[in-house]
Amino acid sequence: VKIKRFNHFKINEKLIKKIEMLVITTIPHAITGEDIVAWIANRFKIDATEARAMGTMMVAFGYIYPLQDHKRLMLKPDTSLYRFQTPYFWPAQQWPVEDTDYAIYLAKRNIRKKGMLELYEQEQYNNLYKWMNHKWDFIVMQAKEQYRAGKERKKPDRVVFDCQERAYWVVHRPPPGTVSAMDYGHDRMVDPNMEEKKTPDYYRRIIMFTQQCIMRPRVKSSVSIGALVKYTTTYKEHDPFLHACLPSNPWLTDDVTYWTLNMPNVEIPTKMRVERWTFSFGELLMDPRGRADFRLFLKKEFSGENLAFWEACEDLKWGAAETMKEKAQQIYKTFLARGAPRWINIDGKTMDITVKGLAHPHHFASQMPCVIYKLEFLNFGYDLKLKRRRRPSLSPIILRQQEEEQKAKLAASGPVDITQVMSKLERKQKN
Repeated sequence: VKIKRFNHFKINEKLIKKIEMLVITTIPHAITGEDIVAWIANRFKIDATEARAMGTMMVAFGYIYPLQDHKRLMLKPDTSLYRFQTPYFWPAQQWPVEDTDYAIYLAKRNIRKKGMLELYEQEQYNNLYKWMNHKWDFIVMQAKEQYRAGKERKKPDRVVFDCQERAYWVVHRPPPGTVSAMDYGHDRMVDPNMEEKKTPDYYRRIIMFTQQCIMRPRVKSSVSIGALVKYTTTYKEHDPFLHACLPSNPWLTDDVTYWTLNMPNVEIPTKMRVERWTFSFGELLMDPRGRADFRLFLKKEFSGENLAFWEACEDLKWGAAETMKEKAQQIYKTFLARGAPRWINIDGKTMDITVKGLAHPHHFASQMPCVIYKLEFLNFGYDLKLKRRRRPSLSPIILRQQEEEQKAKLAASGPVDITQVMSKLERKQKN
């Protein structure tokens, strides 16, 4: 009995070893993430944070691949296991990433997993099957041959190659919701590794681009800087980060009165808010409270259709593409057609341009001329008494042109008193 029990114990021990050999797989040359960070930091003489960022880039581009969490292409500075990718699969090889190769890989993986692919792989497999149905027999035959050749390898070599191949396709065909460092796939129209051929169309585009650069107006840096200084001076007091907020700064204190006073549809706007409307017509239209007052003024003048037309065009411009055609037809029937209920009064040329743009609607077809709105705005005034009214001054570019024209007239007319001319120019600039 003792001998039988001993033999039975030895038989069980052999079975356990066989089970362990079947379940446990040895992957050679694995390294932890913290060791990789230490190696990069020591190799390039950088700190651990920079070494981790560089290691994450190496993982994202497929030079290092994770063995455990293969979907998250990032380097963890812990005991997670990684391997260096074989040079054959490096992106530097610039192999063309074709869908046929990906279909063969998925078909081979489908055979090995007996149809138990991951969800996103199953979707890609079905899409490729529909798209490449004409040569699917060839794809399946290649997948079976590769699977048969892989089974002839030793198990550690076979597991290592499967991990390398899977890491390659995770980089070049990433799962949904992950960021691709290579940016390949069906949606990419241009291969960054392919050099553009010097065709006549290429040179034609270069000539057009050069001509557009030559025709583009240029402004002296002094003039553009002057315009920037003027803009900053004008808007400085109305910027809560450049000027003190009244009654208090809500970003620094718990008092939210500033936000309450400047709500979009507040009953009584603040003085600073009304002052901002005087800067430009666009400032008034962008403010919901100012637009509401402008709408009341247009109703008194019996021209409220102008603002309604502008709002409809803005809705067409920034709306969804699927409703664009329906909105364009509604705009035409409401504002432009003969006998329209809210017909707008614009000249014939502008009407033709507008109707042609709405015939084939797109996001830029709604950029109609705003002359009718600006004419209405010149007569618009708010009832609040402002202590200081701002007069919009001329643009620095116009002032520069006036100075050059004045100098040309002086040179053609003969000797004059320079002091009188300069004083006139100074008075014009002040006005």
